[in-house]
Amino acid sequence: MGILSGMRVVEVSAFVAAPSGGLTLAQMGAEVIRIDDIRGGLDYRRWPVTEDNVSLFWQGLNKNKRSVAIDIRNPEGRELAKAIICAPGEEAGLLLTNFPPKGWLSYEALCKAREDLIQLTVQGNRQGGSAVDYTVNPAIGVPFFTGPEDADDPVNSVIPAWDCITGQMAVSGLLAAERHRRLTGKGQHIKLALEDVAMATMGNLGFIAEAESGIKREKPGNYLFGAFGRDFVSSDGVRIMIVGLTPKQWSGLCKATDTVESMQALAQRLDLDFSQEGDRFRARREIADLIEIWVASQKINDIDSDFTAHGVCWSRYQSVKGMLDNNPNCSALNPMFERLAQPDVGSMLMAGSPLEFEQVDRQAVAVAPRLGEHTDQVLCELLGLGGGEIGRLHDQGIVGGV
Repeated sequence: MGILSGMRVVEVSAFVAAPSGGLTLAQMGAEVIRIDDIRGGLDYRRWPVTEDNVSLFWQGLNKNKRSVAIDIRNPEGRELAKAIICAPGEEAGLLLTNFPPKGWLSYEALCKAREDLIQLTVQGNRQGGSAVDYTVNPAIGVPFFTGPEDADDPVNSVIPAWDCITGQMAVSGLLAAERHRRLTGKGQHIKLALEDVAMATMGNLGFIAEAESGIKREKPGNYLFGAFGRDFVSSDGVRIMIVGLTPKQWSGLCKATDTVESMQALAQRLDLDFSQEGDRFRARREIADLIEIWVASQKINDIDSDFTAHGVCWSRYQSVKGMLDNNPNCSALNPMFERLAQPDVGSMLMAGSPLEFEQVDRQAVAVAPRLGEHTDQVLCELLGLGGGEIGRLHDQGIVGGV
């Protein structure tokens, strides 16, 4: 029983933003019902996949959800979908989608069946145009200050950050609108543009103001912008990342690397104050030269001991497999994770919600559904259809499921 137990959300979506929002709601205890295309949706085979072409992407983003498979191209199928979305219930009538709000999926059409409906539509830009993380990111300038310092070409990110943020913004929007409905009795249509999320974030972090002031952000490479941080290699060949952002982190780093006096001398020579993070960034290369001498002379186990003793903020570079092998927090020892048998895949380490509420137990992780696994159950429970009618819908190819 999660903190959102009793809430019912219908999800009509694909790819990252909307499904990740639905996942967050499901893993806080909401009943999230996916309306899936009977043939499998746009992302049903999205990479990464198993050798049998089962999408690990789809499985990961649809844990804890129910799946109803419907032929949306069929008029009767669309009516079934609308009935599920608009089914009665004080904590129901919530729709999360990233499909265009047109035709049967328009807010106006759905409101005819439930006037207090809350619909949140994720779209590419505020005009409703198409955009994905990998087109938004270049358009807002980020690739021009990522990558090696000496590289002129833009470097894209492999993590769909704007999609992930948008998914969580969608959760915030739905919950805020649900609170408003409880207070006023009124539903509403919320639109959330991926491009707007990215631009708002850029503004909130100072990037837009920086550009307006005429400052061109240079590529910092692996240096931490605005303070001190960089990668180094130990004497036994282990690459690590070191950060001295806060006064405590900086002091611990200097003590651990036995560079307190040399840092003081460097700051005096450059007429800088290393208690100020901006001055540490200005002198980042000279500081790195001093740190590098110490790191290059130490084995990783000794670095680990010294850094732990002095509270240094650091980490080792490692692959995802390395994280699995070396970090006990990425295992079933962490209560966020459970190892479950995912149908068509096998044993998988699955993450639940990172949120740890004091008054409510963490919602147990549940495997992703098979396509249409809950079709019959949902049609019976929500719409009151009998076995004969459900059988007819299957026979006519209007619904599907296992």
